Amino acid sequence: MSAIAQLDDETVHSMAVGAIFNDYVGKISSLDFHRTEDLLITSCEDDSIRLYNITNATLLKTTYHKKHGADRVCFTHHPSSILCSSRYDLESTESLRYLSMYDNRCLRYFKGHKERVVSLCMSPINDSFMSGSLDHSVRLWDLRVNACQGILRLRGRPTVAYDQQGLVFAVAMEGGAIKLFDSRSYDKGPFDTFLVGGDTAEVCDIKFSNDGKSMLLTTTNNNIYVLDAYGGEKRCGFSLEPSPNLTSEATFTPDGQYVVSGSGDGTLHAWNINKRNEVACWNSYIGVVTCLKWAPRRAMFATASTVLTFWIPNQSKSNEEPSTAEAGHGE
Repeated sequence: MSAIAQLDDETVHSMAVGAIFNDYVGKISSLDFHRTEDLLITSCEDDSIRLYNITNATLLKTTYHKKHGADRVCFTHHPSSILCSSRYDLESTESLRYLSMYDNRCLRYFKGHKERVVSLCMSPINDSFMSGSLDHSVRLWDLRVNACQGILRLRGRPTVAYDQQGLVFAVAMEGGAIKLFDSRSYDKGPFDTFLVGGDTAEVCDIKFSNDGKSMLLTTTNNNIYVLDAYGGEKRCGFSLEPSPNLTSEATFTPDGQYVVSGSGDGTLHAWNINKRNEVACWNSYIGVVTCLKWAPRRAMFATASTVLTFWIPNQSKSNEEPSTAEAGHGE
């Protein structure tokens, strides 16, 4: 798999399925790439967490978590340690767990949320992480301490993200409001608030571009907005087919020049955000995509529904339907 150079419209347009993993039993809840290692982690309704090597498209490890379930998942800085939110008994159980994939051990429990965690992200610079829950709170944590380090109470479904420098985090809440906080002094309140005017749907996903200049918002009715991360102005927006009862995800490419998203009709789309034009539309081959992320350092993205697929540039630009690989093997 090639390390990422400067992407162009032709390379993005050439992306095609390179590997399929179809041995999941249920919907894949979330996926995450490690920031520096060629690893991908997924969580699924079948209570599994799976670790993949993305360079050779192999499944490295599967662990099952029948007691708590596996909902949101993200890497910590260590390549074999992850954060996972619980799916079951949320009133009484630990809502978040710090897990070692190396020996399938829980390193720490984090209690506090009373309802499902819908957003989870790790600071890129230290041991801090954030979780947003349907209990209308965002909690700030430290991997080294069980106790919650801070709570933000708010209305609606909260969605959280750190910028790539770890200095700022964004919280999206009811009514399309995006509040920006200084991660070192969040207790002073937001230093800026943006409003996504005209869209009453809740923001279900938020991401910063690697250069910190743009923010990507996905709403529950499948509208996508790219905002200037400094002033909040809308740079561009795209509307896709809604997917009832499913939330979708969009992603920046590592250079911040393109956005890729799924649609409610089972297609995938890519746009050049500077030209504001669509550069590719693909059949996802796996129905409505609910998880989608581009690898941090590779010309590759992953999509998931009840099936996981890896997309890579296809220099022959063959558009034939891919054959299903055996679980754990790429083509």
